[in-house]
Amino acid sequence: MQRLKGKIAWVTGAGTGIGEAGAVGLANEGAHVILSGRRAAPLETVAKSINAAGGSAESIAVDLTKASAVEKVAADIKARHGRIDIVVNNAGVNIPDRTWQRLSSDGIDTLIQGNLSSAAYVARAVIPTMREQKDGLIIHTSSMAGRFVSPVAGPLYTATKHGVVAMSHSINLEECQNGIRSTVVCPGEVATPIMEQRDPPELPETLARMLQPADLGNLIVYLATQPPHVCINEVLITPTHNRGYIGQMRARQQQQEAARKK
Repeated sequence: MQRLKGKIAWVTGAGTGIGEAGAVGLANEGAHVILSGRRAAPLETVAKSINAAGGSAESIAVDLTKASAVEKVAADIKARHGRIDIVVNNAGVNIPDRTWQRLSSDGIDTLIQGNLSSAAYVARAVIPTMREQKDGLIIHTSSMAGRFVSPVAGPLYTATKHGVVAMSHSINLEECQNGIRSTVVCPGEVATPIMEQRDPPELPETLARMLQPADLGNLIVYLATQPPHVCINEVLITPTHNRGYIGQMRARQQQQEAARKK
C-alpha cells in the first residue's frame, strides 16, 4: 500500500545523500516529489531513476540562498499541483576551514546562507500554503552539531545547525494551531558527500560504520506517514559506533588511569 499517494512533497538538497534517499522513499510511498538543489544534473538523474522505477518526480534547479528564487519555486509548485503537503528542508553545506583561526568572512557567509538562511527561506515560502490547507509537514535536517558543541563540525556549522533546531521548534509554537507540523532531525555522522569536506578525509572503513543515507530516507518516510494529529518534534539519530561517545569514554579511562598512578 502506498501510504502517501496523492501527496505533494518538495525535497531540497535532493541530488545526493539524505535528500536523494528521502525523495526516493517518499516516491516509493506514492508521493509526487519535486527535487530541488543548486546543480541540475544530479537532480535530473535522481528524478529519472524515480520515474523509471514507477514513481513520480520532477526536478527544479534553484539557488536556495536566494529568497526570491525559493518563493518562485514554492509558488510554482502550488500553482501546478494545488498544494504542498510535505517539505524535506535538507539542503546544507560545510567547509574545510573549521576553526576560528582559519575561518574567513566568506566562510561565515557560506555557512549561514547555505544552512540557515536557505532553510528559513524554504519554511517561510511554504507555511502560507500549509496554513491555508490546515495541514502540512516540514522535516528539517539539522545535525548532532545542532544540539552539542564539538570541534569536529566547526563553530559556524554548529551555530547554524543550532539555529535550524530552534527554527523548527518555533514553527510548531506558532503554527500547531493551524495544522502544521515541524520535525527537526539531528543525525550523527552520515556517510554523505559532505564528508569529503573533512580534513583529513574519512577512511572507507570509517564511513561504513556511519549512518547511511538510506537510514535517513527510512526515517523521513516514517515521519511523513504519521497521522496528522501526531507531531514528532525532534529526532536524534546516531550510528551505534558513536565516535563521540567512544572518545568521551576513552578520555574518562585515561583520567582514571592517571589518577591510579598518582
